[in-house]
Amino acid sequence: MAGYRKLGRTSSQRKALLRNQVTNLLYHGRIVTTEAKAKEIRKIAEKIIALGIKECNNYDTVTVTTKVARKDKDGKRVKEVVDGKKQTVYDEVEKEIRKDQPSRLHARRQMNKVLYTLTDVPKEVKGRKKGTKRIDVAAKVLDEIGPKYAERNGNGGYTRIVKIGPRKGDAAMQVLIELV
Repeated sequence: MAGYRKLGRTSSQRKALLRNQVTNLLYHGRIVTTEAKAKEIRKIAEKIIALGIKECNNYDTVTVTTKVARKDKDGKRVKEVVDGKKQTVYDEVEKEIRKDQPSRLHARRQMNKVLYTLTDVPKEVKGRKKGTKRIDVAAKVLDEIGPKYAERNGNGGYTRIVKIGPRKGDAAMQVLIELV
């Protein structure tokens, strides 16, 4: 007896499908899929969330001084003429950044082996690159989902599967899998 469901796909197709669905589950909080897929997604998602809970507070806060380009009221960089050349004017600013401990960095890399990086395109400017942003789902797990479940005692139980009913085309059981 196998330790996992094959879902009628080759190993590379199955891996890509599960990675995509786990990424979307953690980003959106809930997805609708078939029962067999949901049970496989649950295994992977629970492990990632448990890793996020373990490493959610494992960082140092460091103050650094950086140079930031000065901007005018329109948001464009301010330029000065120095020796006949236009040069951007920079201001020094102190920022607080979070520096991961080695175990948190390792956990982030383990999550990135499974999770995809999403690209969010705003609805009003679809089809253009301007306004798009890359979303790091591993950072969301460590910064939002991990602390949310940190107070829960127990092993697992971070996801819930709710049966919706059979799908119209092939009568496969549809379920809603969501974060508790």
